[in-house]
Amino acid sequence: MKPVRALLLYLAVVLLGAALVSPWVWHGVQAIGPDSSLAHQPFHRYVNRCLLGLALAGLWPLLRALRANSWRSIGADQPTAHVRDWLRGIGYGWGSLGLAALITVLAGARIWNPAAAAPLWFRHLGTALGSALLVSVLEELLFRGAVYSALRRAGSFAWAAALSSGLYAFVHFFQRPPSPTVITATSGFTTLGRMLAGFMDVRELIPGWLTLTLAGWLLAQARERTGHIWFGVGLHAGWIFWLKAYGFATTATGVAVAGSFWGSSRLYDGWLALLVLAGVGVILHRRRPTSAHHEHR
Repeated sequence: MKPVRALLLYLAVVLLGAALVSPWVWHGVQAIGPDSSLAHQPFHRYVNRCLLGLALAGLWPLLRALRANSWRSIGADQPTAHVRDWLRGIGYGWGSLGLAALITVLAGARIWNPAAAAPLWFRHLGTALGSALLVSVLEELLFRGAVYSALRRAGSFAWAAALSSGLYAFVHFFQRPPSPTVITATSGFTTLGRMLAGFMDVRELIPGWLTLTLAGWLLAQARERTGHIWFGVGLHAGWIFWLKAYGFATTATGVAVAGSFWGSSRLYDGWLALLVLAGVGVILHRRRPTSAHHEHR
């Protein structure tokens, strides 16, 4: 099966499957534990978790369809041999968006959260760290390991990097619509459509879409130059930590909103984050991160 066809089929199964399955998952939770905290979660979270579950479940069949029959073929072999690359990536990622956060606070666009007690700080920062480590590995396995590697075998770096980066940016633009009054068999399709409404909001797309697409391009470039995903996993983890911690650690003063120079609590939807990532791109281009274990695949 050709790479693009396999990827399109994978996306169709994940999106349509989540829309079909999510109402039944919701009804199942209501029947088993109607008083549980899970039962009171908004319906869009059920759709989102079904998307994630199907994406993970379909990853191995996707890899088989793409003829990626080993960890080496997707650049995910020997993680212990690339610990130094992983740590360097964390340094670049954590330092870059940390710098954006610091500049925003120093400029007065946001202030450090003064109301949070120390236990809350530790809990949220621990959650941010856990998310950074887990999500960076999963997303790099999917987007740079499977998707980029398959597209790269079928075409040029620019073509593979552009498509994989666009797809990577796409999945980060889901909105959080209110739950339907009544959950029916078609509620998943309705909610999924509303979750995609972020693509109709210019403030969401510019510069947020550009920032995430640039981030995906830098991660693809790291995959190309090192021959593995581990530098990118570290870079990605450093970014995710700040994206998860920033909203809790700081409070807006009124000028930091989506589409502004400073961005909102999500950080990546401001022009400052885009400029900082562009700077990271210049630095990485000059230093050209490579690995002694690199082999062109």
